[in-house]
Amino acid sequence: MLRIVARKFSEILIFMLFITFISFLVVRLAPGDPVLTILNVDELSVNQEQVEELREEMGFNEPLLVQYGLWLLKFVQLDFGVSYVTGQPVMDMILTGLPATMELAFGALTVMLVISIPLGSLSALYRNSWIDQFGRTLSVLGAAIPSFWLGLILIELFGVRVNWLPTMGRDGFTSLILPSLTLGLAISSVYVRLLRSSLLDSLSQEFIRAARARGISEKRIFLMHAFRHSLPPVITVFGVSLGSLIGGVVVIEVLFAYPGLGKLVVEAIRQRDYPVIQGYILIMAIVVFVVNTFVDLSYRSLNPEMKLKERGTNR
Repeated sequence: MLRIVARKFSEILIFMLFITFISFLVVRLAPGDPVLTILNVDELSVNQEQVEELREEMGFNEPLLVQYGLWLLKFVQLDFGVSYVTGQPVMDMILTGLPATMELAFGALTVMLVISIPLGSLSALYRNSWIDQFGRTLSVLGAAIPSFWLGLILIELFGVRVNWLPTMGRDGFTSLILPSLTLGLAISSVYVRLLRSSLLDSLSQEFIRAARARGISEKRIFLMHAFRHSLPPVITVFGVSLGSLIGGVVVIEVLFAYPGLGKLVVEAIRQRDYPVIQGYILIMAIVVFVVNTFVDLSYRSLNPEMKLKERGTNR
């Protein structure tokens, strides 16, 4: 386990250098001039001398590699810079919006688990029954309907017509229901199909028939053997699709005016606020890497075959 953690730590250093360099280039080469945003002027009323003076002061006249080196030096010192627009430290802005984003992501994952685990399990246990047909239909609809369109439907139904739930802002638990439901329904379609397929494969294995022959109850066979055996593929796909979840959070936060990091970075992109964009990319990259590392370790603990392979390699 320590060897795996040490290897992951070395990987994250290489990963951070790569992702920060690529994102720095992409952000800097994007169209638009942040100096005009800072000065709050347009190109028609611009004072060219003032623009050049500010560009020189902020280091925009330096080569991109020099700019990246200066930014990386500050990052190593945990200094993400200040926003060009608000003048606030980027780290403070991220820490302010991060709880709302994590709250929404956790709510969406909760909805996904509540829907996908029972429906995927029942679809596998009662194959070709009405509940299996319902699960597959729901999966197809969930995959076909874009999350923003589903969000608009839920806003119209529960926010406008019946006026049961708030549709904007972050004001208590009720404000979390619609955005969590929108994102959770969108991502659950993948896991219903995947869990159903993985469970059907597990239930057809020899060790399941051997367990039944020993007289073990069906409930214990399902929970302790089939369900556990079907989890590694699901966990692996979750790690791979985490980027899609983060992208979905950004869309949903904008749609529901939810004050998290997604709404923050969209405003930063619109205003060419480079430090905020760079800080967001970096934080999300760290989150994705940490979760994928956790998924990798979980996969090893749930997959006996991988444990045996690693033991054989070590010998």
